[in-house]
Amino acid sequence: MTDVSVIILTFNEEKHLARCLQSLQSFTDKIFIVDSFSTDRTVEIAQSMGAVVVQNAWVNYATQFNFGIANTPFKTDWLMRMDADEYVLPELSHEITQRLPTLAADISGIYVKRRVMFFNRWMRRGGYYPIWLLRLWRRGQGLCEEIWMDEHIKLADQQGSPAQTAHFQHDLVDHNLNNLTWWTQKHNQYAIREAIDLLNIKYNFEDAKRVTPKLFGSQEQRTRFLKLQYASLPLFTRPFLYFLYRYIIRLGFLDGRPGLMWHFLQGLWYRFLVDAKLYEVYHTVGHDKQAIIDYFQSEYGKNLKPGRPHPVG
Repeated sequence: MTDVSVIILTFNEEKHLARCLQSLQSFTDKIFIVDSFSTDRTVEIAQSMGAVVVQNAWVNYATQFNFGIANTPFKTDWLMRMDADEYVLPELSHEITQRLPTLAADISGIYVKRRVMFFNRWMRRGGYYPIWLLRLWRRGQGLCEEIWMDEHIKLADQQGSPAQTAHFQHDLVDHNLNNLTWWTQKHNQYAIREAIDLLNIKYNFEDAKRVTPKLFGSQEQRTRFLKLQYASLPLFTRPFLYFLYRYIIRLGFLDGRPGLMWHFLQGLWYRFLVDAKLYEVYHTVGHDKQAIIDYFQSEYGKNLKPGRPHPVG
């Protein structure tokens, strides 16, 4: 077993969890699950496969994941982030086992590639592969950004200089097995968080520590930079521009019918829904910062104020 422990957040993941855990067991037996009071067999499956499980009330992803970092019972040198509907390919498992012990002491984090599967087809085009994600980091040197959407692990600077990272060459796979009704309902909820995140760029609801935007930086720095540019574009125009970029310019149409559905739903429908929710906010309460904060509290139970309480039990 390698000197790495894995943190997974769960809520009703009985369909995916065993697959995820099986893929991890080839290189670690230290798996910590923070569950948001699942009502299915998630906890039973996790415990039967040797994972340590605690339950904690959900606020948002960043809060829950940082709770996991702070409360993991394993004292390994390395931590790893996984989602329950992901799994590690055998080649990546072997690479972790072989390369992790050989890394220089100044390496703080490791990027791996994620491939997305949709209707059992690998989304190779449309800018969706390779997506480099920082998924392993040294204990005490990384935290999840306290933002509402597209949260990344932020590494601490080392002696005033940016943290050093390495890239592993093999993949983990994001393959959700739920149906399209579940997918659209989930993305409807995501759209609320995405709207908050875009509003946060303008209104700065919270002075959170975020990844530094940089066009020629790491994947998450470039993603953050491009999101700032996207946020500056007009409502209802940017979803169509983004879809055309992905489906035509980045050759998403070569991913076949599953690609058409994926790039249309995730790249156009979802982005349009976010803009519609933003329009609804402005139409209902205008552009006043406090009115927007009050709106999300009353309509969605989302506390956008700085220093919102984060449950720890």
